[in-house]
Amino acid sequence: MTDNNSPPGSPKVNPDHNSEANPLPKDDSSLENIVRRFQDSMSLAKKHKFWETQPVGQFKDVGDTSLPEGPIEPPTPLSEVKQEPYNLPSPYEWTTCDMDSEETCNEVYNLLKNNYVEDDENMFRFNYSKEFLRWALRPPGYYKSWHIGVRAKTSKKLVAFITGVPARIRVRDEVVKMAEINFLCVHKKLRSKRLAPVMIKEVTRRVHLENIWQAAYTAGVVLPTPITTCQYWHRSLNPKKLIDVGFSRLGPRMTMSRTIKLYKLPDQPATPGFRKMELRDVPAVTRLLRNYLSQFVVSPDFDENDVEHWLLPTEDVVDSYLVESPRTHDITDFCSFYTLPSSILGNQNYSILKAAYSYYNVSTKTPLLQLMNDALIVAKKKDFDVFNALDVMHNESFLKELKFGPGDGQLHYYLYNYRIRNALRTSELGLVLL
Repeated sequence: MTDNNSPPGSPKVNPDHNSEANPLPKDDSSLENIVRRFQDSMSLAKKHKFWETQPVGQFKDVGDTSLPEGPIEPPTPLSEVKQEPYNLPSPYEWTTCDMDSEETCNEVYNLLKNNYVEDDENMFRFNYSKEFLRWALRPPGYYKSWHIGVRAKTSKKLVAFITGVPARIRVRDEVVKMAEINFLCVHKKLRSKRLAPVMIKEVTRRVHLENIWQAAYTAGVVLPTPITTCQYWHRSLNPKKLIDVGFSRLGPRMTMSRTIKLYKLPDQPATPGFRKMELRDVPAVTRLLRNYLSQFVVSPDFDENDVEHWLLPTEDVVDSYLVESPRTHDITDFCSFYTLPSSILGNQNYSILKAAYSYYNVSTKTPLLQLMNDALIVAKKKDFDVFNALDVMHNESFLKELKFGPGDGQLHYYLYNYRIRNALRTSELGLVLL
């Protein structure tokens, strides 16, 4: 339910706001425009043969207000769901990847580290840690059978991977059980083998066996049909390193020392009562987050178990901070970010870019601008090189002010077997997928 090797665009900062590097300026990124440009650029032979057979919003239906919102196809009786796995090309076999096993976790880590998402210029590649993968793939109620690998029969080498985890996603007033599909990765040498469609069909089959019929996923490429298209923004924390490795470049008429000064942050957070989240905070954070997310058209339906899993701080995986009123001891505000480094390819001095990704942030008493500046300060203190954020939820209100620059690429959000009649503005999306 996602597309093979779909990079979220180049991660590089574009401080010049060069129009060529940002082909879809904000005022022209409506779904209709994206689809029109996409169709103009596609020859008939290149149309998405696979996705046109799937229950997803189709390009031809964009703007058709007569189509109902909700499931595109009804559930199949479970007895009619295919019981046997789909056939792979004969040299390969299915395997279920047990993320509790150190050996298997190492195999998954190495497959992704060497073959997963790269930027357009092949300078950076995502490097999810083993701790991150275990966190991402074992939320409450997860299914081991949804952690799907493909091995070469003779060598037993792991050559491809795709995963699903269960989630409750609210779409308007409807809470829908879904699978979040992620980590579709095929070894670079096997990209021509057409493994990805079979893997997507197989994860779909296994999701159906649990009586779940919808899914959410993201891709850096345009498929039929995004519910919204977001842009990554980047805030330099270690500008000298970012420029040295080619992630960002020195602005016109800027020196390195002026750039370092421009991005300098205070040593300590400014907000009284700003502290790390603890286990005892889970109920208060859950209430705060549920109340905040209720205003968006699409968002997760988190309970306390979810909040404990996804947001309780885990070293080198996820960081969460909150504001506890020094007077009343109420929890009034919350911010979080997850750790996703990238390997720096072909640089003699640096091998890892340490990146923080904005996750869920809730401001009720502390201005969001101030809360996020405090988040930048603690990220800098933890030696992150860059802080990334999508323009979802209310993020747009702080991006420019806090010196984030727009990246080159876009991230498209999709729902499988669920139609939303009109594309969402990014500010109507309350969902961050890892």
